[in-house]
Parts: sequence; structure tokens; C-alpha cells
Amino acid sequence: MNDYLQQILADALQQFDLKKHPEIQIEAPKATGHGDASTNVAMLLAKPLRNNPRAIAQQVVNGLKYDEKKISAVEIAGPGFINFRFAEDYLLNELQSILDKEKNYGKTSEHSGKKILVEFVSANPTGPLTVGHGRNAVLGDTVARLFEWTGADVDREYYFNDAGRQMRILGQSVQARYLEELGHDFNFPEGGYEGEYIRDIAHELVNENPELSGNPDDWKPFKEKAEEAIFADISATLERMGIHMDSFFNEHSLYSDGAIDATVKKLRELSLVYDKDGAVWFKTSEFGKEQDTVLIKSTGEPTYRLPDIAYHANKLDRGYDLCVDVFGADHIATYPDVLSGISAMGYDPEKIDVVIYQFVTIVKDGQPFKMSTRKANFITLDELMDEVGSDVTRFFFLMRSPNTHLEFDIAQAKEAGDKNPVFYLQYAHARIASILRKVAEQYSFNTKADLSLLTHNSEKALVKVLLKFPEMIASAANAREPHRLINYLNDVASAFTSFYHDCRIIGVNEKLAQARIELCKATSQVLKNGLTILGISAPEHM
Repeated sequence: MNDYLQQILADALQQFDLKKHPEIQIEAPKATGHGDASTNVAMLLAKPLRNNPRAIAQQVVNGLKYDEKKISAVEIAGPGFINFRFAEDYLLNELQSILDKEKNYGKTSEHSGKKILVEFVSANPTGPLTVGHGRNAVLGDTVARLFEWTGADVDREYYFNDAGRQMRILGQSVQARYLEELGHDFNFPEGGYEGEYIRDIAHELVNENPELSGNPDDWKPFKEKAEEAIFADISATLERMGIHMDSFFNEHSLYSDGAIDATVKKLRELSLVYDKDGAVWFKTSEFGKEQDTVLIKSTGEPTYRLPDIAYHANKLDRGYDLCVDVFGADHIATYPDVLSGISAMGYDPEKIDVVIYQFVTIVKDGQPFKMSTRKANFITLDELMDEVGSDVTRFFFLMRSPNTHLEFDIAQAKEAGDKNPVFYLQYAHARIASILRKVAEQYSFNTKADLSLLTHNSEKALVKVLLKFPEMIASAANAREPHRLINYLNDVASAFTSFYHDCRIIGVNEKLAQARIELCKATSQVLKNGLTILGISAPEHM
């Protein structure tokens, strides 16, 4: 309906001789008595037209051409709001559409034909996925699901680096535990990984090959075994959360195929790279930063920015219309340099979108729980799912805006009642399933339901909430904010509760009961489809 309203308003605005019209915004009025949709476009036109906004609103309304089967009334309110009331035919036809489309209701073609890459998780294989990786994983996967529901062709990619200092220390850590298990002398590396998983990998390696070298320089076989075991563990954790990666991209390939050298060469040709104090510098001062930035350290080791510029060029060379990166707040200072590099090399930076999320604090027994992968005082995602389940884990990571800090309270997550927000939605779905089972015992319908019997205010209010589902999915996808969908589903559950309180189903006229049952089915479908996008189950029994 929003698209329809924007179109008829845009047509009506053609009467005004303006080079550019303001953006037409459609919102639900704060007071339900003011109609079903509202726009402030007349007030936005007051300044350029130098006229009273109510007078402008009247001109707009006079110029509107609309289908009376969709809109029953248009009214002017307050300082110049234009309010619309939806026609009953429209509500009933759209309700039938929910019932007809079933599991496909909510899908749109807004991003049809677009090829989108969502890169997320991207943790180097130095240990199991922890709670610290969880928000990234669930946020990235759900953004991908939202894009899929709006018609896009979506790929999920995991970017990693299996070279460098971190991986050397990982290999040396496994080597030390390997020698320890064999009873040999060993030196544990400074800053090494101390988790129990290192001992497990070493134990497996002892069983496979007890003849490996104890020379500290011969750490590579240990690194390779650790990488294999850790990636298997990471993949199993992701699958448990309902996340499947389409591709894994190794940073090392950017060096082996010459992409890193080509990137530096291109930036040199553009006079954006220079040498100083043994290091290679990127002229980020030309892009608005106070000072230039190191691309390659004096040791010859590249900073994060260089391989990432090459990686994003690779993404765009693969033909993606949009590349979405899901990054933690620690990337805020670095990703703009990557976009500057991409832009300088002739790529469209608008094709890269970065979703920054704030970090997670785990609250256990009322106290924040500090985590460190190397010191092994971390909670793995598997341990968290063992405690609260995968549904609750996904939901809690999604229920707040990505740009707000998330406090994951394990005690609340383990609650099985109304204090746990995911159970509130799942219970609403299970409750409807229970109602439908009871109704099946009471009634046997042989004709199509007469939806025009749904005249109660609570029935109409519920229908109107259900009809917002497709635009809510599109809104959440475009904003990269899955929590919007959670807020909407809470509105659905609340509207259903009001309907069920006000409108009896069993014990009323059989035709009215049948119509109300269809409304229950439509509500159940919207809840199920919404939970599916969130990657959460919709149980029929609780």
C-alpha cells in the first residue's frame, strides 16, 4: 500500500511547478482514529511554495486520483497532515492474499535481479567461535535472509587469513602441547593459545603421527592440523545455528595471485602511495583525514587496509551489485580508508555497505564475564547454545539495533516464561496452533469463509498489522536492521492477543467462527514467516 500511496501522491504533486519535490514519507498516524496512513508532504512544501500547509494539503487532496476499492477516505488533519483510510475491500483482499501465498507471503521483488555478497564472521582459525563472534554471525546471516526475501541473489562469504604471526603462534602452541603429551621438554610460546581445544588437537596429532619434529622452527604441520580441526569446529557451530557459508575466501590468495602488488602499483600510479621511514604510506589526508596512513610497515608486513582494499576490488570484479560487510565497532576507524582506496581505483564505493555492530557483554550470575581467546576464559557459541538453545541465542543477538551495545543476560535467556522475549513470539504461534486444533474438533467447514464478517475493531486492527509484513521486511533489509522485524512481530502477537480477548471463536455463529479461524491462520503464517527469516523455529506445541 505504501508504494501505491507514494505513486498517487507523486502524481498529484505534478500540479506544482517545482524542479524537485520533497521525499514522500508514509507513516501510520500516532492516533488510530486519524486513519491508517499519513503523510506530511504538504508541510514540507510550505516553504518552497510559500503557502499555508493546510491550503497545500487541500490542493494535493483535490488532485488525488485513487481507487476507492483501496482507499475509502482522505482527510486533512492538524497543521496539514494528509490521512488515508483503507477500504474494507482492500483489507479483505489482502487478507485473502496472505492465506493464498502462505509461506511466500512477505516476499517482494524490491531487490530482484541484484547480486549481493554478505561477508560476515570472518574469524581467523585460531580457536572456536565465541560469544564475541555470535552477534556478527547471526546479524550477517539474517541480513542475507532479508535480502533473499526481497528478491536478491545472495551469497554468504567467510574471509580469513591462515598466515602471519597469529597462525605461527597457533602452530607453536599445538607443537608445545604435542611435545608435552609425548613427555618431551617444550617451551610454550609467549602469548600462546592456552585453551583446552589446543590440547585436544595435539592429542589427535599424537595418535596420527608421534614422530613430528620438536624443532621450534618446524611449526607448520601443527598449524595445518590446527587450522583443519578449528575450521571443522567453526563450520559445525555455524550449521548448528542454521548458517551455511557459500564460500570461504583466503587472504593468502590475494598475495599468490598478485592482487596485493597490483593494488600498491595502481595506487602509486595515482600518486596516492609513497615511501617514508622504510614504510609504504597511503595518502589518506587527500580523503579528509588529518594524516596519512601506513599501508605496509617497515617490517614488510601489510596493515589491515592493504589486503582489504584488494579483497573488495576482488568482490566487485566478481560482478556483485552490492557487497555488505558486517564488522565490529573496532573497524570504525579503518574501513573508511578501504572505501577511499576502492574509490581511487575507479570502483563505485556505493556498492560497498558496512554494517557496524557494537560488542556484546555476557552477564553471568549478575556480573559481566570478560573473555579472552588466548587465555581460554571465553564462552564458546556451542556452550551458549548448550545453555539456552540455538533459537534463544539467535534471537538475543538480533533483538537490539546493531549500533547499540548488547548485554546478553544468560539468566534471562534461560527463562521459559514471558520474561524471555523469544518465547513470547513462539508461544503466540503455538497458541494459535492449539486454537486451530480445538476448532477442528468443533467444526467441519465445507464452504469458503466469508471474510466480510470480520467487522470488529480488533479484527480490523489485526488485519492491518498483518498487512505491514512485506514493507517491514523491505524496511529491515534496506536498513540492515533485523531488530525491526522483531519489533513488528511483537506488534503482531500483541494485536492477536487483543483480537482473541475481544472475539470469541468457539460458541459463535459457524460462519463467523470460520472467518475468525482464517484470520488466526493468517496470523500464524505471518508469525511463522517472520520467525523463519530470523532463523528461529515456530513451534506448534510449547
